[in-house]
Amino acid sequence: MSRSFDAIIVGAGQAGPALAARLTAAGKTVAIIERHLVGGTCVNTGCKPTKTLVASAYAAHLARRGAEYGVGVGQVSIDMPVVAARARKVILDSRKGNEDWLASMPGLELIRGHARFVGPRRIEVNGETLEAPQVFLNVGGRARVPDFPGLDEVDYLTNSTIIPLESLPSHLVVVGGSYIGLEFAQMYRRFGCEVTVVEMGPRLIGREDEDVSAEVRSFLEDEGITVRTGACCITVHKDPAGVRVGVDCSEGAPQVVGSHVLLAVGRRPNTDDLGLDAAGIATDEHGYIEVDDHLKTSADGVWAMGDCNGKGAFTHTAWNDYEIVAANLFDGEERKVSDRIPGYALYVDPPLGRVGMTETQARQSGRPLLVSKRMMTRVGRAVEKGETRGFMKMVADAETKQILGAAILGVGGDEVVHGVLDMMNAKADIGTYQWAVPIHPTVSELIPTLIGDLKAAD
Repeated sequence: MSRSFDAIIVGAGQAGPALAARLTAAGKTVAIIERHLVGGTCVNTGCKPTKTLVASAYAAHLARRGAEYGVGVGQVSIDMPVVAARARKVILDSRKGNEDWLASMPGLELIRGHARFVGPRRIEVNGETLEAPQVFLNVGGRARVPDFPGLDEVDYLTNSTIIPLESLPSHLVVVGGSYIGLEFAQMYRRFGCEVTVVEMGPRLIGREDEDVSAEVRSFLEDEGITVRTGACCITVHKDPAGVRVGVDCSEGAPQVVGSHVLLAVGRRPNTDDLGLDAAGIATDEHGYIEVDDHLKTSADGVWAMGDCNGKGAFTHTAWNDYEIVAANLFDGEERKVSDRIPGYALYVDPPLGRVGMTETQARQSGRPLLVSKRMMTRVGRAVEKGETRGFMKMVADAETKQILGAAILGVGGDEVVHGVLDMMNAKADIGTYQWAVPIHPTVSELIPTLIGDLKAAD
């Protein structure tokens, strides 16, 4: 049995439904195939539930600090079933919103099942074959499970399976000291758990500048999180207490015993069971679908959007992939992935907002630089809120006076950084931003001051 559509979308994550809306609005018949949960990672196991849990953890942390603000709150306790229920409601409400949106599109058919290519632009699902002149892949990614010795002996958690927990681990061992791992580490420490972070590299969040890494480690350790870096040979085995993680670090005990272990060592694309070879779709050595600057794959009439193409690992980059494809197909534009300025956030508390190059990357470029840095202890709003950890840092090109990048590690950093991101997108020079008149008292008001403090790099 075979059916034809004007377009087929595989995956109902961030980019898929939005593109379906543009296609159906143009009068196209569209099949969108989803084998698991509508909404993808962000809605079901990523941004939505994790930031809901982060909010609960922050409330607990702030309540414990109540006396500092002259507020008496008594003994703070965590009702984990209620915490989990909040996250679950956010997931279900958002997922239903996406499903209702898809149901409202004329000409769209949502097909539940596992899609697999059986030829160029021909896909088999639930025993029938679908074909279309245009196919869009939005299949996302999942947690990478490393081949640690002994891992098959234990029950381990990933970013997906830790979300619905309704009981607290007595000691959570987080393997992976980067973005996902650190968010869960701080979250569960604030829920009252003992937490140890194990990282193979010499420092946390290794892609960031060393001063950012050191400051994040400092405030996490101040909250009582144990950090073990340089874990060059990680093993995982059963233990009477739960799990025993061998770390083989240069300092400290060679093993960490915990009740639970969370694997947070990266992501992998969901491309290994799609039959891509049958469609002539090339992937790289990590399984990411190779695309050009317009997100076209090696196969005619096939595009790849979102986490599966290796061009970004965020909801906002997936959404921008949709924008690029839609603008080029429907609006007569020439939008490219290479025009995108990278920006993201690490949602520890205080958060890190990042845009453009790190200082390290800018120095490696060999161009003449201007650099400035301001500690959050010198930001009035941070002092007033009693949240003065972190700093603001910027790097600019000394000749063009263009901002190259910034790191805002401090209260509101994930929001403040957008002012810099907007200026970089507008290609405005530093003088334009420096003479803005920002609102007081805010954290953002110090961005012009940060620009005014730019000095030639050593």
